[in-house]
Amino acid sequence: MVEGLDLTPERACLDLAIGLYAEQKVTLGRAAKLAGMAQSAFLKKLGELRIPMHYDLPELEEDLLMVRDA
Repeated sequence: MVEGLDLTPERACLDLAIGLYAEQKVTLGRAAKLAGMAQSAFLKKLGELRIPMHYDLPELEEDLLMVRDA
């Protein structure tokens, strides 16, 4: 835990993933992986925080690769 903050390593990863996703620096798949969550759970968290979802062709291609590898 970071001194003086109620911040666990898991929460720090989630906050980082949300920030990077919101700034469109990473795709949904990468952000969810960074947060240690399934994409559906990460999307739900974004919705709870009212962070808009962005989804474009590179993200679709990445998601299709992930599905093929599963």
